Amino acid sequence: MSVTRRGLLAAGAVSFTGALGALFAGGAPGGGPTAVAAGRAGSPGYGPLLPDPDGLLDLPAGFSYRVLSRAGQPLRSGEGPTPANCDGMAAFGAGTGTGGGSVRLVRNHENRATAALRVPAVGGLTYDPAALGGCTVLELDPAGGVTAERVALAGTAVNCAGGRTPWNTWLSCEETEDRARDSGYSRDHGYVFEVDPVDPHRLGAVPLTALGRFAHEAVAVDPHRGVVYETEDAFVEPFGLFHRFLPARPLGGPGSLRAGGVLEALRVPGLDDLSRVDRTGAEFPVEWVPVPDPSARVTPVRLQDFGPRGITHAQKLEGCYWGGTGVYFVSSYARSREGSAADHQGQVWFYDPLRQRLRLDVLFGPSSGVHLPGDSPDNICLAPDGGLMVCEDGGGEQYVLGVTPGGTVHPVARNADDVGPPGDPQWGEFAGVTFSPDGRTMFVNAYTPGTTFAVTGPWH
Repeated sequence: MSVTRRGLLAAGAVSFTGALGALFAGGAPGGGPTAVAAGRAGSPGYGPLLPDPDGLLDLPAGFSYRVLSRAGQPLRSGEGPTPANCDGMAAFGAGTGTGGGSVRLVRNHENRATAALRVPAVGGLTYDPAALGGCTVLELDPAGGVTAERVALAGTAVNCAGGRTPWNTWLSCEETEDRARDSGYSRDHGYVFEVDPVDPHRLGAVPLTALGRFAHEAVAVDPHRGVVYETEDAFVEPFGLFHRFLPARPLGGPGSLRAGGVLEALRVPGLDDLSRVDRTGAEFPVEWVPVPDPSARVTPVRLQDFGPRGITHAQKLEGCYWGGTGVYFVSSYARSREGSAADHQGQVWFYDPLRQRLRLDVLFGPSSGVHLPGDSPDNICLAPDGGLMVCEDGGGEQYVLGVTPGGTVHPVARNADDVGPPGDPQWGEFAGVTFSPDGRTMFVNAYTPGTTFAVTGPWH
């Protein structure tokens, strides 16, 4: 992204083209957030970002942050140093009352075989001792102070994002297809693991094999029907698929996904690549095709034979969450030079399971347009007001962006922690954006060097 475009974004809110009314309409069933216009006194967003004198996180006036955890510092449990590569995250309530209670924050660590700070191997919570990834859990008191920090899952690989379940557990996704003996591992990888934030030993480190073995990115669970939606992050051709898993025991509670089910992949008839769609609001009927071999014993899932009509692919399928009446998922970018059918800087799609229709709601880019801020959206979540929060994973400075129902993108936070060598400034991506159950605190990770922030302020 150009310096000029970044400067415009940092200065305040700017508009871009997109059909966002549908994205935020209706709110969530059961008393969830509904759409309200962001901004104070008619101005979208929260105003320009102010430089942080400590050089960590730039925020608008009236907002403040607290560093909850930093890679390399000792875990409060004494199990070892805090792992790095902080990625997907979710916040679970552990108290009662509308005034806010304690929170358990489950955090992924996207560690590969070369990671310097592994997730410590803990008995009963370690799947493969040779793998360095996993999850940690932070416990916060009602005032936001950290009271505990411990390992919740270890011995997994490249734990990228994931998603929460309606029964308040966390599904942690391995973004890899490595088998035993690859990268020195002793077991196959590419699975989803269920983590209990209250008592991790209750579920242990058991792969949910029926959900498939592929480069998982994120998941979202339909709270009404129990269907699990999964994104596959593949940045080389052939690209990833959007999956759904029909569990044998829908909404069965902790451990129920181990009972198995049916894994299917999304097919949009006549559309081989989602990057071809460049008109927001465009809708398509869909089909769901059984995955021939979810375990990918011989052939990776995205390379398998889905019949003469083929299957629909997309480059860099990333964030995924349930909101309102359906599931939203992100294609972080598409590059024709890498094999995509067309180019874009990010798409947000919505799938309505009742109507069985797929719709393009948000389109970022091209990078040449200063009126189209943001690039490479990754983790996403709904803010308490019904707006969208987007973590950037692109070039140059990195932002958490807000998107209002009216179609305005505005800066919420900027990573000010320069981790590059002298003369070559670099900033780590944001990841794991999520809100406390009472909506008063935004939690977010700076992937590099590995920092977890709690941001408070006048959230609308």
